Amino acid sequence: MTTWAKRRERLKGTAGGRALLGAASLAYGAGVLARRGLYAAGVLKRKRVKAKVVCIGNLTSGGTGKTPAVLLAAETLRKRGHEVAILSRGYGRKAAAPEVSVLLDGRPVDWRECGDEPWMIHQSLQGQGIPVLVCPDRAKAGALAVEMYGSRVLILDDGFQHLRLHRDLDVVLVNARDPFGGRRLLPLGDLREPLSALKRAGLVVITHADRVTSAELARLRDDLDLLHPGVTVVESAHKADHLLDVKTEAKLPLAHLKGQAVVALSGIGDPLSFETQLESLDIKVSQSWRFPDHHPYTTRELKSIEDLRGGLPLVTTHKDFVRLSDDWRSLLAGEVYVLGIKLELLKGRNAWIDLLEQIAGGKRK
Repeated sequence: MTTWAKRRERLKGTAGGRALLGAASLAYGAGVLARRGLYAAGVLKRKRVKAKVVCIGNLTSGGTGKTPAVLLAAETLRKRGHEVAILSRGYGRKAAAPEVSVLLDGRPVDWRECGDEPWMIHQSLQGQGIPVLVCPDRAKAGALAVEMYGSRVLILDDGFQHLRLHRDLDVVLVNARDPFGGRRLLPLGDLREPLSALKRAGLVVITHADRVTSAELARLRDDLDLLHPGVTVVESAHKADHLLDVKTEAKLPLAHLKGQAVVALSGIGDPLSFETQLESLDIKVSQSWRFPDHHPYTTRELKSIEDLRGGLPLVTTHKDFVRLSDDWRSLLAGEVYVLGIKLELLKGRNAWIDLLEQIAGGKRK
């Protein structure tokens, strides 16, 4: 099956295709600006909830690493005594899912009812008492979090373009390796909004800062200062944290696969980052399968992977693991691991904490 990404690259290869994509970008940009204008004029109303709202989002489509940032924000606030909930749209969940799905400790939910990313967030936060509410209407989910769980701080996952819900802080993630999506709007480039939208940010987090040179990082900081003078900028890296043997549910040290050859499976926005992480751990990626973001894996696909991997351990992401077909255990006879990732703040950790505390209203305990 030909993916949209492949079709778009083919279109970019011809003058006619580029003209078509450019025209579509102009139309898309006009729609984005019109929508922003309607909210600014008050024609479209913003909804408020009785809690502080921290939004984690980006300007480009995919690949900035929002989920680890959502986890870090939730853990930062929870450790300081704040009642936190996470609001997610639930991309990819089945049509028959409940209007609002709630993921909470001790309450089993099929990932298809909530989407792969909310399910992964919930699994990563097990035992911390942080509810994850999934609904396209984030204002409705937020009101429910306040009413049912006493939440005082709501983290809006991937909500920078969700203007309907008022927020108290916008945290925008910028991928150091491709910060501005070619500086063109979708579909010719990867920008969801014009770069002027960055002025709404109260905090910018540069992700994958360890993947570029110091000169490139300095240029990016200069660009950010031009786009939004004085905005607080912190630098971060996505670091491997552990390996999860999904058959035994054992959490293993990263050295468990050191020096070994493996195959990699991913359907995420930035597969190269995942594979580079493995290589940096002295784990040789002998073969990799890359699928579109949020891809639900079929029995046929897993059988093909099993036939071709030559008995090597398979390593995937947490996000991908939840989308394996139900019969994955019988199909994948060999070792299967999930690489656990965390967001590590390299510069600006105090600024990150101070801003979140300021919004939340100070340390509780």
